Amino acid sequence: MIDLHVHTNFSDGKHIPAHMLRLAKLAGYRAIVFTDHADASNMRHILENQLPMAKTYSLHEGIDLFVGVELTSVPPALIPDTIAQARELGAQVVSVHGQTLSDVVEEGTNLAAIEGGADILCHPGLITEQEAMLAAEKGVLLELSTRPSNALCNGLLVNVARRANARIVINNDAHHGSDFISRDKRRAIAIGAGMTPDEYKQAEGNSREFISRLLRQS
Repeated sequence: MIDLHVHTNFSDGKHIPAHMLRLAKLAGYRAIVFTDHADASNMRHILENQLPMAKTYSLHEGIDLFVGVELTSVPPALIPDTIAQARELGAQVVSVHGQTLSDVVEEGTNLAAIEGGADILCHPGLITEQEAMLAAEKGVLLELSTRPSNALCNGLLVNVARRANARIVINNDAHHGSDFISRDKRRAIAIGAGMTPDEYKQAEGNSREFISRLLRQS
């Protein structure tokens, strides 16, 4: 299993990075990405402190670890430049906190994240078919969230992504150990959102392909 959306105590996660990595391993995950909430004020701090540990700790724990950020509450007009800044600082993955119904997110965030070339648009809420089509064109992955507060629009996401031929990944948005759910529960949440068994396999395959690309780049 793979989780491309994990938080530590560098933002609102419960545990230090090393312990979050250990908990993911114990839950059966083979690869995770730290994506702590970030804006221009703390991106450097997160990346300069987490990137050096990633290779060493993942080697000794036997689980692949990558480090990125989840841009959060960045004004839409600034999102493309902030994505570029995160990459310049060494972020291996750049995600954007999408327009989930469980949080106050500015209108236009989803579109700006897609236009700016984020790797993943997290919990995109009431994403439109036009936005999903652009995501498909630009290779932006759309997140189906297993986190209850962000899963309210999973059914809509599945239908819209299907029509737009956009790629979905399944993420836990893990903040503590219990968020690393089992394979059976991941599958049940995906099927419950309207995915076919083949679409579920494809979504998990999208995550594996993404991690494989990161491994080639590292």
